[in-house]
Amino acid sequence: MTEAIDKFVNLLNVGFKYTSQSSESEMRQKPSPEKWSKKEILGHLIDSGINNLQRFTEIQFETKPYKIRTYKQNELIKANNYQEATLNELSALWLSINRRILTLIKQQTEKTLNYKIEINNNKISDLRFLITDYVDHLEHHINQIIKAS
Repeated sequence: MTEAIDKFVNLLNVGFKYTSQSSESEMRQKPSPEKWSKKEILGHLIDSGINNLQRFTEIQFETKPYKIRTYKQNELIKANNYQEATLNELSALWLSINRRILTLIKQQTEKTLNYKIEINNNKISDLRFLITDYVDHLEHHINQIIKAS
C-alpha cells in the first residue's frame, strides 16, 4: 500500500497545483460539445471521491462481501453543474475529500485490506484492489486534465 499512498499524495499535489494555477477559461473549455471540460473532469473526480470515501468507510462495518453500487457519472456532472462552479470551490472540495480518503487509506491494516468486495457481475475482489483502482482512476483523469493543455 505504500506505493499507492505515495502515488496518491503526488497526484493530490500535482492536481491541486495545476487546478489552482489554471484560469477559469482554460478549465471551462470543452474539446467538443459532448466531451467534458477540465472543470467537469474535476467534478467527476469529486463525485468519484465522494462515492469512494463512502465505500472505503462502509466496508469497515458492513457485511462482506461489500457490494459496490455504481453511480451515474454523466447525470452527476449535470446535476452538480460543475461547469458553472468556481474553480477555487472545486479545487478545494476535491482536495478536501481526497485528504479524508488518504487518512482513511493510511489507517488500513492487512486484515482490512483483505475485506472482500463484490463488483458488478458477482466478481469478488478486496479493499486493496478498490483503493489501488481508485488511485489509478485518479491518475488517469489528472493526466487528462494536465495533458489536454
